[in-house]
Amino acid sequence: MGAMDYVIGVDIGTQSTKALLVDRCGGIVAQHAKSYQVATPKPLWAEQWPQVWFDAVVECIAQVVQKSGLPPARIKGICVSSLYGGSGIAVDAQMQPLHPCLIWMDRRAHEEADWVKATMDQERLFDITGNGIDSYYGYTKMLWIKRHQPDIWRRIHQFLPPNSYINYLLCGEVAVDHSSAGNIGGVYDMEQRCWSQEMLERLDIPMSMMPPRLLDSSAVVGALLPAMAQQLGLMPGTLIMAGGIDAAVATFAAGVSRPGHHVAMIGTSMCWGYINQQVDARHGLISMPHVHNGRQDLYIFGGAITAGASVSWFRDEFCQAEVAAARQIDSGDAHRLLEEKAQKIPPGSDGVVFLPYLMGERSPIWDAKASGAFIGLSLYHTRMHLYRAVLEGVAFALKHNIDAGAKGAQSLDNKLIVVGGAAHSDLWMQIIADVTGYPVHTIEENVEAAMGAALLAALGAGLIDDQTAQQGWVTLIPRAVPEPAAVAAYQHAFGLYCDSYPALKPIMHRIHHADVA
Repeated sequence: MGAMDYVIGVDIGTQSTKALLVDRCGGIVAQHAKSYQVATPKPLWAEQWPQVWFDAVVECIAQVVQKSGLPPARIKGICVSSLYGGSGIAVDAQMQPLHPCLIWMDRRAHEEADWVKATMDQERLFDITGNGIDSYYGYTKMLWIKRHQPDIWRRIHQFLPPNSYINYLLCGEVAVDHSSAGNIGGVYDMEQRCWSQEMLERLDIPMSMMPPRLLDSSAVVGALLPAMAQQLGLMPGTLIMAGGIDAAVATFAAGVSRPGHHVAMIGTSMCWGYINQQVDARHGLISMPHVHNGRQDLYIFGGAITAGASVSWFRDEFCQAEVAAARQIDSGDAHRLLEEKAQKIPPGSDGVVFLPYLMGERSPIWDAKASGAFIGLSLYHTRMHLYRAVLEGVAFALKHNIDAGAKGAQSLDNKLIVVGGAAHSDLWMQIIADVTGYPVHTIEENVEAAMGAALLAALGAGLIDDQTAQQGWVTLIPRAVPEPAAVAAYQHAFGLYCDSYPALKPIMHRIHHADVA
């Protein structure tokens, strides 16, 4: 068999970058992470200079190589996954960044989104691009730069997604993976898997700004440059794979690779996605070619902005007693104490409904002016009713996305895989099973985008075959099965949840305008 070969998977996140050095079986040999901040110079703005990402990537790779103590020749490839870079990085002809990257969280392009809705044939845009119109999408952010920074616009040579720009610095070659291209929305032809000449002309964005070389996520972009190799402690010529969007890469890490597979990632925010072979943008979800078998398969997803963030908010603002009590016990985990108490509250929280729109909301409602709400309160209710209602509210947001997605899916497997911090909570897993009606499975290993990037690197470098790549390096654990009585209670509660937002929407918008004014 000879000596073992290794690869490095890197994930550039919104608040930190992480690298994993793994063997061909997915065993983690070394890991390193580096944190940083998002720049939010104005309300609703969120941007980052790519140098911050590049410095973090260099540090993380150099550290895992050093910690592993492996001979550099045994490390065969690197793959970078990244946050959704929105507009991407505008670079000039010398490949120097001209402007910070307007990342996924940025909401400044609302007027541009309104302009697209008013002037474009929306149905045509849906049909070609498989995506909708919102300030979330990169193409509306590009239009913002065009309108507000005309001097910069004139100098733009190309827009590069974060992983493409980092790959360029590592290997000197420019390419964009299909998942990143599709996620820009508005300018990519989902059927043909190429930039859409028609849409670019209608939006008045020059085709020349879109890098011409489009690759699958596991394809080789180029070889590590000698100067970079020296800085990282690697061999010149080490293969650099194209990589992709973190949500799709993390989904791939969870072994989600065939039509019908679906997974919910519940961390600070929530993202639910499934694999399909065609898309209907009218259901309010986001789509892109998947990072595996991307010529046929699409990754289609929706998400809630504040999932785990809703739970942490409630804990920090209203559960000081449990936080203090947990400090006395060795664990220090207030959630365990809260969970024990919330377990005693019946499904449906005795009529309390929580809308988890604490930062506006993404799919399927797409309303930046939506706000959070507790409805149905009476003197009978306790803090524990509210805590349970928060867990249930996030589960309802998940079901809301699943229902929207199911309208366009060929079929969904009869099991839901859940990954992320929420998987530590037995109560939450049971609530999700009861609300969605799916048996819930979690994953024994720590599934994350960096692991998915390593899996793509191993595939691209020829260390594993396609069969292994499809299954991933993971073990599924059955966690919760829907209980009929609870399922019935939640069907009623979910109806209240769905009807609450449209009823409250006018009031939420009036509050928002008063706030902004």
